[in-house]
Formats: sequence, C-alpha cells, structure tokens
Amino acid sequence: MAQKNTPLKETQHEAFVFGKNNYRLLLLSIALVVLGFILMAGETDIYEFKKIVLAPIIVLAGFAVGFVAILKKPAHNN
Repeated sequence: MAQKNTPLKETQHEAFVFGKNNYRLLLLSIALVVLGFILMAGETDIYEFKKIVLAPIIVLAGFAVGFVAILKKPAHNN
C-alpha cells in the first residue's frame, strides 16, 4: 500500500476584526452608556439637571464613541 504524502496544514494566524484601540474605544463607549443610564436612574426629583441634561449627553457621547470605534480603521503593523 502506498502512503499519500499530504502536506501538513499550516496554522494561519486569525486576525481580529478590529484593532486594539478600536476595542478600547468600544469598551469606553459601553462604559459611557452605562454611566449615563445610571445617572438617569434614582429616586430623586425627575426633573433634576443630571437626569434631563447631563445623563442624555453622556449616553449620546457613548454612542458617538462607539460609532467612531466601529468606523476607525485599525493601524496594521506589518
């Protein structure tokens, strides 16, 4: 019986979709959105400054940072 010489499969390095900085920005955006929702919650006055002005601005900033994190091209070091 003849043996087939099959070439060994080379393991290819699978790259992540985003770069390291993109993932950091994505985590920052999630933290900002969570912080904004925490500021909106609570038992105090519903028309308080932090609930109707500050918290929505922080949530929108979190969404904006997430948008930038997705669209930013990662720096590839070859």
